[in-house]
Amino acid sequence: MSSSPLNQRIVAVKPITVPAPDRSGDLQVKVTAPLSGQNLPVIVFSHGNAWSLDGYEPLVDRWAAAGFVVVQPTHLDSRRNGIGWDDPRFATIWRVRIADLHAVLDGLDNILVQAGGLETRVDRERIAIVGHSWGAQTVGALLGARVLDADGVPGEDFSHAAVSAGALIAATGAGDTLTPFAVEHLPFMRPDYSTMTTPALVIAGGKDQSQLSTRGPEWFTDAYHLSPSPKSLLAIAEGEHTLGGIAGEMVAETTDEDPARAALVADAISAYLHDAFKLNDAAWTDLNNAAAASDGTWSIASK
Repeated sequence: MSSSPLNQRIVAVKPITVPAPDRSGDLQVKVTAPLSGQNLPVIVFSHGNAWSLDGYEPLVDRWAAAGFVVVQPTHLDSRRNGIGWDDPRFATIWRVRIADLHAVLDGLDNILVQAGGLETRVDRERIAIVGHSWGAQTVGALLGARVLDADGVPGEDFSHAAVSAGALIAATGAGDTLTPFAVEHLPFMRPDYSTMTTPALVIAGGKDQSQLSTRGPEWFTDAYHLSPSPKSLLAIAEGEHTLGGIAGEMVAETTDEDPARAALVADAISAYLHDAFKLNDAAWTDLNNAAAASDGTWSIASK
């Protein structure tokens, strides 16, 4: 099923510091890219809670091998920063996360220079953002989603003009179904997807039961069902929150370790973005055909 050229040599450069003057602590990123190739599309990736630029190699390495330049910031909630639920900074970290992605996109040229001359090899008209879990909600904001306040009023527009496509992996669902813990500590987990107009692929696991919502795994499909087209949904029946181990091989939080499942997630995003960027639709077509023959193990819907 996978068509990623995994024999392609890649290189990673870290850490690169990105100007973010109003931030508490430096914003640092890692850049992973193929050693050869021109007019390369870009993925900016937002990690899940507590992770860093050093995670998600099962995704990032496959994307780079497939011809993408991948930029990974470390957000303020990374466990290496030691900011807990009760830290006064935690209440606004969701905004800092969004600001991080804006800083990366606005400072992309300088990042590419520091990554070893990549500025001459990148196609700046083909930039995508991808995120997992909290990172998916962060990415959704740049794709046009907004955050509802306590009265259900949508907040400000954080979309970014440079972004032309995206992917949301295990994205926060909508509705007033947060658990008491989430209401107290994570009240910003109330996305409004009705304004998320940018093309995107939503990926959800059929066994992903969030401890932050009273709903079942279908909560993670809201980003698809409640947003305007064009959107696609990859549903993986046996997938849990880390979808086979996308954050890393054998990491402690992986409850459904399956390298093939993690590879499916990576390659589906590569195929979708190549199609969305009008570079090559063959891999996305093949993936849709494979999904139709998968006996319900995984499926793809589009609108």
